[in-house]
Amino acid sequence: MKLRTIKRTMAARPTVDGAGVKLSRVFGYGLTDLFDPFLMMDHFGSDKPADYQAGFPWHPHRGIETVTYLLEGSVDHGDSLGNSGTIGPGDVQWMTAGSGIIHQEMPKPGKDGRMFGFQLWVNLPKSEKMCDPAYHGFTDAEIPRFRADGVAVKVICGQYGGISGAVRGVAGSPFYIDVKLEANARLEIPTPGTRSAAVYLYRGDCSVLSSPDGTGKTGECRERTISALDEGEAALIAAGTDGASFIFISGTPLHEPIAWQGPIVMNTQEELDVAFRELDAGSFVKVRS
Repeated sequence: MKLRTIKRTMAARPTVDGAGVKLSRVFGYGLTDLFDPFLMMDHFGSDKPADYQAGFPWHPHRGIETVTYLLEGSVDHGDSLGNSGTIGPGDVQWMTAGSGIIHQEMPKPGKDGRMFGFQLWVNLPKSEKMCDPAYHGFTDAEIPRFRADGVAVKVICGQYGGISGAVRGVAGSPFYIDVKLEANARLEIPTPGTRSAAVYLYRGDCSVLSSPDGTGKTGECRERTISALDEGEAALIAAGTDGASFIFISGTPLHEPIAWQGPIVMNTQEELDVAFRELDAGSFVKVRS
């Protein structure tokens, strides 16, 4: 069995988005070939409410899916489908923008003013970009778990250890798990060789191993870094002495052209122009509540 090795590692970079939210951009524009079908990942984490409470007021999306996964604090949300509510610690919101949706996300502090979580953008294939918008929301208690000695896996989307994730029926076959390893524990994650795969370490330390006996390391992961992996049948990840908490994502590359402007991602500039003309004309949203 060929184990995946690290192709490239990069640190999350501080940036400001929305109405002035301070966050760390894990990856984004210009790196689509490396992470295809994933477009962008943000890590927001602060104990200062002023860093994030301005939030993300009403804004449009088309052609993508947005995945918000929260660990601390809460987010009030609403959209043009009529969905509204609050996601809290451990909850997931998987939103398919499809042909067009307008929504807002307004963070609120949790204990000691903390807000901590992630947002991932998943590209939709050309055949699905104008599908009807959809919303999938799951509480922490509704997300299946896999457990073994020193290992805890939240299966958000895809399958691990014979367990199907909470999110189903979305385009393609994205895989998204949140993993916690105790000190020196290991986890093998099957990954068909044609898929992209990446590890984002948000707490602790870990290594990507190149041999099952642990004698070879392809690189060490540091906090707030993402490691894109080469092709292989599985990834073998070992925690260090402090344990490790990380997000693991994998997906089938689309290998399609990308035209991307702000919150809208299409295949051609002409499709982008149409989207923004419709936004100005008030005809952007095709499906209403």
